[in-house]
Amino acid sequence: MDKSAQRRCIILCLLLISGLSALSGRLVYLQVFDRARYAETAGNSYRRKAVIQANRGVLLDRNEEIIASTVISKSVVVDVQHLKEAAHVAKGVACSQLRDEPEWKTWTAKQKHSKINARVRKLLDEYSDNPVALVDMHFDYAIEQLARPLGLSQEELKSKIPMNRKSGERVVYQGLPTELAVRLERLIKERRIKGFFFREEKRRWYPAPELASHLVGYVSRSGKGMAGVEASMNKWMEGTNGYEVEMRDIRGDVMPAHKGSFRPPNNGLNVQLTLDMGIQAICEEELDRGMEEFEGVKGCVILMNPHTGEILGMASRPHYNLNLRQKVVTNGFNFALQAIYEPGSTFKVIAASAAINEGLVNSETLIDCHNGYYKDGRAMAVRDSYPKGIIPLWKVLQKSNNIGSYMLAKKVGADSYYKYAEAFGFGVKTNVQLAGESKGLLKNTNNATDFSRVAYGYGVSVTPLQIANTYCVIANGGKLMQPRIIKKIDTNSGLLIEEFQPEIIRRVLSEGASRQMRQVLQTVVQPDGTARRANVEGFTEGGKTGTARKHNPIDGGYYTDKHTVSFAGMLPAENPAFVCVVVVDDPQTTNVKHGGGSMAAPIWKRIAERTAAHMHLTPTE
Repeated sequence: MDKSAQRRCIILCLLLISGLSALSGRLVYLQVFDRARYAETAGNSYRRKAVIQANRGVLLDRNEEIIASTVISKSVVVDVQHLKEAAHVAKGVACSQLRDEPEWKTWTAKQKHSKINARVRKLLDEYSDNPVALVDMHFDYAIEQLARPLGLSQEELKSKIPMNRKSGERVVYQGLPTELAVRLERLIKERRIKGFFFREEKRRWYPAPELASHLVGYVSRSGKGMAGVEASMNKWMEGTNGYEVEMRDIRGDVMPAHKGSFRPPNNGLNVQLTLDMGIQAICEEELDRGMEEFEGVKGCVILMNPHTGEILGMASRPHYNLNLRQKVVTNGFNFALQAIYEPGSTFKVIAASAAINEGLVNSETLIDCHNGYYKDGRAMAVRDSYPKGIIPLWKVLQKSNNIGSYMLAKKVGADSYYKYAEAFGFGVKTNVQLAGESKGLLKNTNNATDFSRVAYGYGVSVTPLQIANTYCVIANGGKLMQPRIIKKIDTNSGLLIEEFQPEIIRRVLSEGASRQMRQVLQTVVQPDGTARRANVEGFTEGGKTGTARKHNPIDGGYYTDKHTVSFAGMLPAENPAFVCVVVVDDPQTTNVKHGGGSMAAPIWKRIAERTAAHMHLTPTE
């Protein structure tokens, strides 16, 4: 061999040695140093991680009546890939054939197992050239066995299974009761049906789905609170999901020799509301009755304990069913919390309360109402349809006189008046424990005309909850309370996590001023007042009507035929057990004059009568 050929052979050998050495080194690295990662990657195709959903916390009313809970059901799931594997489904076909033989019932479980395996080998050999036929036979067999127990026709069940796909899972039935699921699982196992399995579901259930729907809110399919208390308390109630990892073979069967991992779920905490579902039902029923009678477009009722700030009832219309949620997009607006409107005469208590609290007047002080027309040169004229001259302060509210209310606000002074309105909580959110609250609009523009309008409830935007909280100030002796809907949070074992106590935000009125205001508001429901239809037999009560024309956002100004009517009241007047506000937006009826006294007051009366009985209040008259 010449030297040139020898040199080429040496180079070739060196290249082969180098390449094989590199390959050997790589194999050593994969087998020794990177073994765990590749073993995990290889095992992923056989590993199935199943999420174990945590139980969402229970929602209760103040009397521990369940408002929302988690119920367990199962879904029927089909694995298309398994349905298309002839070797996997052959057992089902074999079982279907052998079950027709007379001896089937006499065979032991061991004999059945042996004969099915023998028939499987025969079928696989017989249909080796046409495995699709075997798959189709099993599919028809599975549909025949499962359709009727599921309450479906065979065609309906077939249409839910995407056999045109190569692989993937599809839920074919949801909400299967646990008892029925157990029977079906037994049937599937006994008859060797393949490709079908069950997945446990935990879904939210509302026993009274149309009560307090806006306040309670609902949960998405993923388990997240989407509105109301379900949203605002989601971090407490949702819990933490666990998981279970199983190793399954190519047929989808569990490989018991390969131990999986398991982490149990942490269930959510229970939340107790201040709500009384008995009172809530009263509010809802009477609001529905009033909305139907007066053909209201929207409306709400809020009923509160003025001494603690607890919301005992809150209903808004239109509403929706919490279990079905079919109208949640159109009817999900919480009027009681999110609507802003010009309150009209229910706002007149601000001027009267401030003037009394400042010591400028008392309930008997005479107020000049200028015979129904007043203009002081700086502001646009203020008019009133009750053209009286000089009347006592109590009659200003009894007759809901606009000019008289403006005179009281002028005595207080614009800057001081707006500070009082802010102290009552207008222009800011109440920070109740609910999502989506509006803050309204209160602004001192330093304009005399604007000031005159705000004095009798125009040029200011409020929420029904702000009005309710304002009347709670008058009812409880002058303190602005923090509105509350959450009473406490605890575990299933009763361990208290957090309890929410009554919270005083600030003192707005003196005891004496609030007492005088309660006496003044009693005159409103007397025979000469604007709310005589709110009088509850056997009790003293006080309150104020409100009738405001709706703003025309297109042409400006106000509609002449569209109103927001309301009544805010308390019972008993001397020491109120509750404050209730009723608002009806844009009533359409022409049978009754549009006004707070003629529409909202009767609704309030019926709610007050039933609530007094529910609370076992002793009559005061």
